[in-house]
Amino acid sequence: MCCRYWTDESPGLREIVEELNKSPLVSKWERTTVITTFGEVRPTDVVPVIAFSRSGKRSVFPMKWGFKGKTLLMNARIETASVKAMFKEACVSHRCVIPGSYYFEWEHVVGNDGKQRVGDKYMIKPKGSEIAWLCGLYRIEEGMPVFVVLTREPGEDLRFLHDRMPLMLPDKYVDDWINPNSNPEEIAKVALTEMVYKKAEEKGGGDEAVQMSMLNYNKSERNPIPRSFPSYLSFKMGRRIETDKPFSTL
Repeated sequence: MCCRYWTDESPGLREIVEELNKSPLVSKWERTTVITTFGEVRPTDVVPVIAFSRSGKRSVFPMKWGFKGKTLLMNARIETASVKAMFKEACVSHRCVIPGSYYFEWEHVVGNDGKQRVGDKYMIKPKGSEIAWLCGLYRIEEGMPVFVVLTREPGEDLRFLHDRMPLMLPDKYVDDWINPNSNPEEIAKVALTEMVYKKAEEKGGGDEAVQMSMLNYNKSERNPIPRSFPSYLSFKMGRRIETDKPFSTL
């Protein structure tokens, strides 16, 4: 599964934030929230997300993480999203990509009593990639855009952590994924599975401890993460989006 990820202030992600600032939706969020551009991202955060615009152009929009249901839905399984009532419409025409530097996962450990417990927190990203392109689905709720992250079975090297991982693509397939005329099942076949990972040490330091772990990780040959610290931007919010328009016309 995926319930946390991190964005560095790398050149590629800074360009995406610059594109985000051109979206008219930016000014519509701040009355209720802020937009998180860099640092650790959690469910219900509003973040940069890539999707097609009304004109069919790749664009960046601020979207909130999570679909409302009986509980907040953060993830959807790629194997069943096309048939589940909650996701099947979005799977056809409202696909998106969430850019990040890496995602977090907690090791699930079975104790001597047979009960599963949460263990260490790990930082994970595709091998050799500056940006982790997480595949997602989006829709409109109460006039504003929201998204979920798609998951798949993990590669062999990550099975010790969890039985799910985010669906991530090579950068050259981002445009294909968000194109509503493409076949998501075919594109999903090229998903990345070779990952690099390291423990994220959080002993009493919260985000600062993760930052220091990240800086130390930058020295590792296994995963050269750019040196950076989180920052946050907030924007004014104006009128709400009209809900009688399909979200694909943004």
